[in-house]
Amino acid sequence: MKRLFLYLTFMGVLRVLAQEQTIDLSGKWAFAIDSLDKGVAGKWYAKPLADSVVLPGSMTTNGKGDEVTVHTPWTGSIEDSSWFFAPQYAAYRQPGAIKVPFWLQPVKYYKGAAWYRKEVIVPRSWKGKHITLFMERCHWKTTVWIDDHYIGSQNSLATPHVYDLGATLTSGKHTIALRVDNRVQDVNPGENAHSITDHTQTNWNGVTGSLYLSAKPVVHLEDVQLFPDIDRKQVVAVVRVTKGTPGIVTLRCSSYSPDSTKLPAISRKYSIADSGKITITYPMGDNLLLWDEFYPQLYSMDVSVGTASGERDRKRIWFGMRRFSTSGTQFTINGRVTFLRGTLDCAVWPLTGYPATDVASWIRVFSVCKSYGLNHIRFHSWCPPEAAFQAADIVGLYLQIECCAWANEGATIGDGLPLDQYIYDESNRIVKAYGNHPSFCMMTYGNEPAGKHLTSYLTAFVKYWKEKDPRRLYTSAAGWPVIRESDYNCTPDPRIQHWGDGLHSIINSRPPQTAYDWDSIIAPWPQPTVSHEIGEWCVYPDFKEMDAYRGILKPKNFEIFRETLRQHGMDRLADSFLLASGKLQVLCYKADIEAALRTKGFGGFQLLGLSDFPGQGTALVGVVNAFWKGKGYTDERAFSRFCNAVVPLARFPKMVYTNDEQLSVPLEVANFGPTPLPNEAILWKITNDKGQILFAGVFPARDIPIGNGIRAGEISVSLHQVREASRLTVQVSIADHANSWEIFVYPSSLPAPTPGDILVTSKMDEQAIGVLDRGGKVLLTLEKGSLDKGGNIAMGFSSIFWNTAWTGGQPPVTLGILCDPRHPALQEFPTEYYSNVEWWDAMSHGSAIRLDSVSAGIEPIVRVIDDWVTARPLGLVFECSVGKGKLLVSGVDLLTDRQARPEARQLLLSLLKYMRGEAFRPEVRVDVERIRGLVR
Repeated sequence: MKRLFLYLTFMGVLRVLAQEQTIDLSGKWAFAIDSLDKGVAGKWYAKPLADSVVLPGSMTTNGKGDEVTVHTPWTGSIEDSSWFFAPQYAAYRQPGAIKVPFWLQPVKYYKGAAWYRKEVIVPRSWKGKHITLFMERCHWKTTVWIDDHYIGSQNSLATPHVYDLGATLTSGKHTIALRVDNRVQDVNPGENAHSITDHTQTNWNGVTGSLYLSAKPVVHLEDVQLFPDIDRKQVVAVVRVTKGTPGIVTLRCSSYSPDSTKLPAISRKYSIADSGKITITYPMGDNLLLWDEFYPQLYSMDVSVGTASGERDRKRIWFGMRRFSTSGTQFTINGRVTFLRGTLDCAVWPLTGYPATDVASWIRVFSVCKSYGLNHIRFHSWCPPEAAFQAADIVGLYLQIECCAWANEGATIGDGLPLDQYIYDESNRIVKAYGNHPSFCMMTYGNEPAGKHLTSYLTAFVKYWKEKDPRRLYTSAAGWPVIRESDYNCTPDPRIQHWGDGLHSIINSRPPQTAYDWDSIIAPWPQPTVSHEIGEWCVYPDFKEMDAYRGILKPKNFEIFRETLRQHGMDRLADSFLLASGKLQVLCYKADIEAALRTKGFGGFQLLGLSDFPGQGTALVGVVNAFWKGKGYTDERAFSRFCNAVVPLARFPKMVYTNDEQLSVPLEVANFGPTPLPNEAILWKITNDKGQILFAGVFPARDIPIGNGIRAGEISVSLHQVREASRLTVQVSIADHANSWEIFVYPSSLPAPTPGDILVTSKMDEQAIGVLDRGGKVLLTLEKGSLDKGGNIAMGFSSIFWNTAWTGGQPPVTLGILCDPRHPALQEFPTEYYSNVEWWDAMSHGSAIRLDSVSAGIEPIVRVIDDWVTARPLGLVFECSVGKGKLLVSGVDLLTDRQARPEARQLLLSLLKYMRGEAFRPEVRVDVERIRGLVR
């Protein structure tokens, strides 16, 4: 907080000084929509405009634009186009009641040219000054006229549009006319790039952030770039002064330390060459303070230039003394190995539809990221405004910035299109504007490129920047290709579920364990590897969140999903679906993150994501929502146990045991904290669900160095004393850091099944019908693949990957189970209300049953949570009365290969015990033909 206070104090002083030479242009502007592109030919820059808006802002925040219709010309791919024709969406295609499921829906929409016009009075004191028009964030292409004089056009998506008005603007009244066009025109960065797409920040039209005219001396600072050298304890300042300035100028540099101590000033006189470039070396003294994630210590430097006439121009630059580099296959910060624990920022700002330009808003977001154990943010196919860099400097985050492109889905890179040059231009603008920020550690062209010549283009791009500016690291692109010239790789290869894996992924095809890592994947690559967009695990919509959308974006997609759930009679279960699927989501993220931390020599990961992505068909992948608020099923304290700088790890060969086995688990520590951990003991304990300690131990104290794959001992205990089916918690702790895992232990020998009058069968044949007709009991345990109703529902253990609309229904299409753990049918099968590792066997050997094909009144013992898009009532275990008898149906095959499946044996035992008891009294009566119709 002290750093923030000092920073805001210094910036406040600078703003007060700057106000003497600026004219604030925020406020009311005249406005007109130019949907027919008549404004230039009609000289609208010289004519009054009938309407008005307030800037900074967008057309949408000002209520301008068209109503959303089925013909709205969205910017962004729509992979599932069924909304345009499917009967179930007919009610949402009606004029005046449009609701789209693709993304959050703006209250107004406009794509095209719009005009903004404002009168301004230039004071006499500005005579002879160099005047510029500064517009912090524009979307997208701007064209400026002063009075009726054309000034120029700019199209940066990442940096301020600054127009040089020279020294010829006379005192008195002038009119600024601004044309803003948000169409993809001269350059196509890809319609899904988060710099322009409706998937996230919206394709808005307007100007946000600072908006002003400024006056400077004719001899002024055009640019200052600071190059810290922590080894020599100095900063090399590369200063550019007005080009072609004749004569001698005085350059002065002075710096302030993080505690506001002023360091000695340096003053030099220079003869300015045509280039206007001056280089000066500034010593930082012996008591150098470094910047990193743990100690984000910021210096400021005042640079001023003046002439003999006494006029001076000055800048204050905040910077950090740091070196972000690599050592072999790992990243280093100031020579110490670090590990990137990152998430994506995809420009999601639901209230405005465009990113904030104030530091406080970004500090709030980044503080949430830090609290969840992260130290890194990747800006997916966009570059944030200045305030984000300032906030990251203060909080201590390593940023990967991208040049606003996702050259795919209709765009390519390296094929000679205008985007090729634009990327070079935009990257130079980005580095000039934000290059001094210590948080700006990495840069890439953008996301997942396409193009016949993309590899050669991106190789040249990386080499260009490595030679030009060593202050950060560079890679080809987020996703691919892996090239030897990159400082690091950003690839999707190391993760537990790849795009298209479906049920063949690690998490869905292998019984739960924590022994795997990515050693063999990264072995061929000599540079660090960051895993690209790991996770993508979905959770059910939180309909309580809808009230928070009080701005220009409305959750019409949530309204559709809620209505679909209501139509299937399950709206009362919405919160339960959220919590149960959320617990599974966290389990999936834990598996992903720990696999990365277990990989020795790994560079890090980039989650997709810590927060929700509301576009691309609605990807609810966050443990916090689009407002960076928690959802109720986990919090920062729980998440940061397995996602942090220091994390104890365990390599479980499996997570389900029988009590005749030995539990042998190697332990490790990943330590990427600020220092080695000196003389620390590793403690472990195993408790049951009552909190009773069954086993415990301590490994001797030792020094834990920086790094991962650090062996910490091995738990080895016999499980024979665990007599009953049990859920056990294994906790490992070192210093103030603890991590835990839940395992399940079942008796190796169960009583021989004594069904009595219960028929256990996999077929609804004449024998089963006869038992029911005589008033008997039948346990119908269905073979996987035998279902006719619901048999095509792709069910797996994991949560939904990304979302079914964008992946074309990639399995699994379900979100785990929901049950009442106190139900008597589950008394011998320890469980909680959600999917844990003990349900992997059932989900892998089972099928979800469409309950509405059986009876509308059935409440299943174990429910399967369906995709929110379809919201079908699905059951895994349910009961009913058939004829005179009682039937319990298990969608899980409990008979096949059960000797190798302790979970199946235990669940069968529990169900049979329930069926023999008085509690087995099914209330819903179902015709036998309905049951017969379930099976092919």
